[in-house]
This record gives sequence, structure tokens and C-alpha cells, in this order.
Amino acid sequence: MLTRSGRLLLLGALGLGGCVRLGPDFQAPGEAWTKHWNSPALEQASQRRLNPDVRQWWQVFADPVLDALIAESDAHNSNLKIAGLRVMEARARLGIAQSGRYPQLQQASADSLYFNRQQSGGSNPQDSHFWQHSVGFDVGWELDFWGRFSRAIESSDASYFAAQANYEDVLVLLRAQVADTYFSLRTTEARLRVARENAEQQKRNFEITEKLFNSGQTAELDLQQAKTQYLGTLSSIPDLEAQVLRTRNALAVLIGQPPSALPQLLENQGLIPLVDRAVLQDVPASLLLRRPDVRAAELNVAAQSALVGVAETDFYPSLTLLGSIVWTTDSLSGTSNSLDLIGGPSLRWNLFDHGQISNNVRVQDARLQQLIEVYRDKVRQAAREADDAASGLTKSLQRERILWEAQIAAKRSLSLATTQYREGYSDFQRVLDAQRALLEQQDNYLLSRSNAVSNLIALYKALGGGWYSARPTVDPATRQQMEQRTDWGNLLNEPTPSRAPSPTPDKVKADE
Repeated sequence: MLTRSGRLLLLGALGLGGCVRLGPDFQAPGEAWTKHWNSPALEQASQRRLNPDVRQWWQVFADPVLDALIAESDAHNSNLKIAGLRVMEARARLGIAQSGRYPQLQQASADSLYFNRQQSGGSNPQDSHFWQHSVGFDVGWELDFWGRFSRAIESSDASYFAAQANYEDVLVLLRAQVADTYFSLRTTEARLRVARENAEQQKRNFEITEKLFNSGQTAELDLQQAKTQYLGTLSSIPDLEAQVLRTRNALAVLIGQPPSALPQLLENQGLIPLVDRAVLQDVPASLLLRRPDVRAAELNVAAQSALVGVAETDFYPSLTLLGSIVWTTDSLSGTSNSLDLIGGPSLRWNLFDHGQISNNVRVQDARLQQLIEVYRDKVRQAAREADDAASGLTKSLQRERILWEAQIAAKRSLSLATTQYREGYSDFQRVLDAQRALLEQQDNYLLSRSNAVSNLIALYKALGGGWYSARPTVDPATRQQMEQRTDWGNLLNEPTPSRAPSPTPDKVKADE
């Protein structure tokens, strides 16, 4: 039993424990320019509505095939599954950090030892052998005077939310990549159709000139020029076919399937739909700061800020309350059993570290400043990506409208050149030039449509669109496999809350 003074000392230590938290308190590394930043290109390339669902921005294309592909990628993409498992890992690490609130040493021991003692010489030589049994329980509780454990919890808590933000960032990137790859496939297929149609037309012209040459009505030059153009167009088809195959295989891997024909793609093979503006709800600067990768960078700063405090606690003494209960007995007759109750405080202070502690603090502070710069650069890069995508969308749409008129003019030019050649008013070179121009303008037009769609996708990605998914972080099949292998308790349940409004400590309590 503790004496009255011992109890007062214990109560005083418990009262002071955790009252001091060394190290800097987290301050968001905000950028002043984001409060008033705006971009004329963004204003031109976006419009505001009351309730746009930026979380499912791809629905603006009204393409059910794209919707199905993104749903499959959410369910089967390996990178997304890995990001979800890292959330569970961070949640378990938070539980490890939270265990520091309780006695760090809680150890039960049991020993059975056999003694065979032989004494020789002297006036009373003897031999004895016996068993000694002991059972004990030791407890040690380092009090959190300087915030070592509370800062560690703060750091793990911020890291947990950073893992969630990284999971959402993988969602943003994955959905943008699926949409971009899908539309790239559709563009390449359209270019392949155009090449085949032009090759078919050029083949007919080649056959006509061949007949005319054989009948002596035209020179060999016309024949060879028609053949050259036809074979040149025909040679581009295998490369486009290979590009279709590569893009389709890339799309299959994104949705978690082996390379295959993807029969669902046959449902829609029309032209890429054009959307001239992104539909937003908030101002671009606010959307940038809500980007998952920006939030993750801010939370990494919060986690490292707490680790500076953990390092600083090594400058100061640690006070640990120790206690033991030991019961001992042996097999010798006539000896008594013993029960020992031991307890009291233990003070440890590393007085001479030759700069190890101070340099460790400097290391942690340097890492903190690095992460602050990473955050600032992340925000600037996000603004650059949004501005580039917005201006790219505007300019590619302008080019698309010009090329639309150009391909119409090229079709008319080919028709006129063919008619005049057949009537003898022009030579065959004008027909060849018109065919070449038509193929070029049609191909350029398809590429301009693809660039416009890619820039719209990039704009939504730059503003953090597509971060939300209703699916669980760990899919049921993976969860079942993990539960069969390891006792996860309740940690694999969907964590709540799913987002951190700000990187402050102790937002989530890990299940024990």
C-alpha cells in the first residue's frame, strides 16, 4: 500500500501528466494568393450551377459505356485497392499510437526452475535439489509530462487522414485516366475508319487510272501517283490498328481485367461527344484547396509538425510509475512462501547526448519545412494544371470549329477536282492533292476533338473532381481474405468520418 505522501505524489504526477505539449502546434501552411486567385481562362471554360455533381463529372458525357467502365475500375483496379489497404494500415498505426495513453509495460510472468546444489568442503558438505516456482505481474507507466504520446497520436491521426486523402486522389486520377483512355480509343478507332474509307476511295481512283493507262488514255505518271497515294494511306492502317490494340489493353488493365476484346465497347462507337465547359459549384481557388492531393500534403505537414514535439521530449526527464507483484514458493520442506509488492516512481534523464537529441530535433524540423514547401508547390502546380487545362479546352474547341469547316471544304474540293478531271478540264494532280488534303483535315479534326475532351477531363482532374466513391475502402472479397488470415477486429469496417475537415489531432479513435 502506498503511504499518504506516495498517493499525493502519484495524484500530482497524474495531474501534471499531459499538461505540457512540446513542439509547435500545427498551423496550416496556407498561401495568401489563393484567397483572391482567379484565372480568365477558367472563367471562360467553366460555368456555375447550384448543384453540379463534380464527384461524378464524367456523367456530362452521357455515355453509359464510360459509366460502366468507371464502375468496373472502382471495383477492380489494383492501385485503388492498394490505396484502400494503406488507409487500413494507417488506421492500425493510429491504434498503436493511442496505446501510449495506457501503461506501456503490462507483463505477467511465471517461472519453474530446478536447482541441483552440491556443496563440498567445509564443516557441513551437503547435496540438495529442489524446484522453485514464481508468479509475477509487472506494470510500468511512463507519464505523458511533455506530450510525447499525445504528439505521437496527433501525428498518426494526421497520417491516417492523409492516407484517406491519398485514396481519394487515386480515385481522381483513376477516373480521369479511364475516361481519357476510353476517349483516346474511340478517337483512334474513328481515325482508323477514316483511313480505311480514304484508302478505299483512293483504291478506286487507282483502279480507274490503271484502266485508263492500259487503254492508252492517260500517262504512266498518273498511274504511279495514284498508286503511291493509295499505298501510303494503306500503310497507315496497321499502325492505327496496333494503336487501337494497345489502348484497349491499357483500358482493360485500368478496369482490373487482363488484355481482352472488351465486348462492352461495341455498344457505342460514335464520335466523341463535345462538352464546351466544365460545370462547377464553387470558385476555382476553393476547389483547388479541396483537391485530395493538396489536402494530403497539408495533413503530412500536420503529422510532421507533431513529430517535432515528440523529438523535443527527449530533452527532458521521463517519469515512470513502476509496480510489481511477485509470489514465490519452492519444494523444500520447512521454507516459507513469499509475496512481494513493489512500487514507486522511476526518473530517467539523458543528460549527456553529445548533440544527438538536438540534431534529431533539427532533422524533424527540416523535414517539416520540406513538407511545407511541398504543400506550397502542390497548390501552385494545381493552379497551373487547372489554368493550362482551361486554356487548352478553349483553344482546342476553337481549332475544332475551324477544322470542321476545313474538312467540309476539303470534301467539296475533292468532288470538284474529280469532276473536272473526268471532264478533262484539269489534270490528275489536283485530284491527288484534294484527296491528300481531305485525309489530313479529317484526321486533324478527329485529333482536335480528342484534345478538347482530354482538356476537359484534365480540368475536372485539376479541380479534384471524382474524389468520392460509395464503395467500401476495402472490397468484400479482400476483406474476407484478410479476416481469414488475421484478426482485424473492427478495423476493416468502413471508417467514419471519411474525410478530415482540418488536420487536427484525435479525430478518429482506432478500435482496440
